[in-house]
Amino acid sequence: MAEIINKDAFEAKVLGSADKTVVDFFATWCGPCRMLAPILEEVEGEHPEISFVKVDIDESPELAMRYGVMSVPTLMKFENGQPTGTSVGLVPKDELEAFIA
Repeated sequence: MAEIINKDAFEAKVLGSADKTVVDFFATWCGPCRMLAPILEEVEGEHPEISFVKVDIDESPELAMRYGVMSVPTLMKFENGQPTGTSVGLVPKDELEAFIA
């Protein structure tokens, strides 16, 4: 299961990483976020070469603002510390696979 990180951990685990990282911006009160969680966990288990982390927008609003997150769930893909893609809303597993590829 992806680790929930804050601003300080974001710097190290996402921006300072050379790995491909998928960041799930979510909220605990968000129904679609809860529906996406098991899909993300399944995909995470199938892709050990990709790092997956979660950012609670209520606990880390500065990160949500910094990356223009207006709706949750929002997934952002980072490579070498740079954002390379965004997916907004609940997506089925095949679309999630295509997004992280």
